[in-house]
Amino acid sequence: MDARKMKKVVATVIEKLEKLEQAELASELRWCWGSFQADGNPSGLVKAGASALHVLQAAREKKGKSVAKKLVEDLESALA
Repeated sequence: MDARKMKKVVATVIEKLEKLEQAELASELRWCWGSFQADGNPSGLVKAGASALHVLQAAREKKGKSVAKKLVEDLESALA
């Protein structure tokens, strides 16, 4: 996981998850991001990020314009 890239994309991902009515996952990702900033352990953030990526990809497949391709690519890059 690339922390610099994640820092740039995490807020946008959280906003998009909330718009997609995925409030629980958005909350989990927000909490994991805060935890990562506090202790530097990326395991929870990577897991929540992967779940978010799956949701975003599914939404993109269902309604292509609902999720920007760049957002999906940026999250994939941050998780790599």
